[in-house]
Amino acid sequence: MVIERQNKDGCVENDQAGEAIAEFFAQNDYAGKRLLLIVPDNTRSGPVGDIFKIAYDNLEQKAKVLDILVALGTHQPLTEEQICRRLGMTSSERSGKYASIKFFNHEWQKPEALTSIGKISADEIDSITDGLFREEVDIRINKLLFEYDEFFILGPVFPHEVVGFSGGHKYIFPGIAGTEIIDFFHWLGAVCTNPKINGNVWTPPRKVVEKAASFIKMPRKLFAIVSVDDKLKGLFIGDCIEAWEKAARLSEKVHIVYKDKPYKTILGIAPKMYDDIWTAAKAMYKLEPIVADGGTIIIYAPHITEISYTHGKFLDQIGYHTRDYFLKRMDKFAGIPRAVTAHSTHLKGIGTYIDGVEKPRINVVLATGISRERCRKVNLGYMDPDQIDIANYENKEEKGILVVPHAGEMLHRLSSGYIPSIPSQ
Repeated sequence: MVIERQNKDGCVENDQAGEAIAEFFAQNDYAGKRLLLIVPDNTRSGPVGDIFKIAYDNLEQKAKVLDILVALGTHQPLTEEQICRRLGMTSSERSGKYASIKFFNHEWQKPEALTSIGKISADEIDSITDGLFREEVDIRINKLLFEYDEFFILGPVFPHEVVGFSGGHKYIFPGIAGTEIIDFFHWLGAVCTNPKINGNVWTPPRKVVEKAASFIKMPRKLFAIVSVDDKLKGLFIGDCIEAWEKAARLSEKVHIVYKDKPYKTILGIAPKMYDDIWTAAKAMYKLEPIVADGGTIIIYAPHITEISYTHGKFLDQIGYHTRDYFLKRMDKFAGIPRAVTAHSTHLKGIGTYIDGVEKPRINVVLATGISRERCRKVNLGYMDPDQIDIANYENKEEKGILVVPHAGEMLHRLSSGYIPSIPSQ
């Protein structure tokens, strides 16, 4: 059973969300239990703090323990102050009302912090991926999870380049997972390509995520948020798969923008919640389907000065390239995490690699604090952000120029249904 409140054309008010949460806790007894709440980092928008506070008020006098684990994946750890910001918590609230809560960051890079809960067999991978891959995948997750009786997942659902829609068990994989499963399904998503995956509900990578989640036997529930501009459109509480799918179906309706024609130039303005290109690349992922062949997308983010705080050394080594640049000679990149090659090809976009010649479908340009030299080194275009006047790009859709503020969450598609694809070779 899923308890839900949704309003596609308006918004779900806090009192309505509170009614749904109270209804859930009236039906589920957590008295005396040790509970862990898994939340996203600050690269995901939405009223996470509002929902957390309402849930806490329903649990405060009942649960023995309630702690927080931030689902970083391979992102940088959050400071105490950043976690408080994620939860809408003031410093006085942290030292007072919420003082008993322990904050944890996922430690994906520490083997001692992880434990294997099983392996997806090569036969199962072959079946799930329709024959694209045949390999055994180890499932390691943060062993902190098993110090609790039950856990909750709280986070937003958006269209997503790797799995189709984010949220649900994706806050486990990659959120609190080890590199084996992270690398595998990110590369699977890249092989399928962003335009074919993004905004579709049941994709091969999502099926891998759900198969991995089936190895977790602990009781858990999902609080799935769908929001636009931090306004709540839907709240779905209950079984992790059922609640997530309902949220994804609403996300389909409110997070996809349709355009009648492709554009030759798109200026995607990345918000400050993205602090490197690893995260700001979402501006490209959400806009790639509406860039015309041979067109250009400019990721405008003057505040960004780093390609990836976690994986920059690998990206400096391999650069950004189309899928087949990697796929046709994987042995050359054997020492590179496949999640990194996945990011590389996702940002470069689809294209071809034939007889040693690479031809991307579109041009990707960075207008950031990253230097011209480094952009050239990693095979991306460069523009000086100080020389860009956003007003010169605005109101020119009839000329094939589009400006997208807060790029990275709203997926853009062509209303004709056309989806760019790699030409058959």
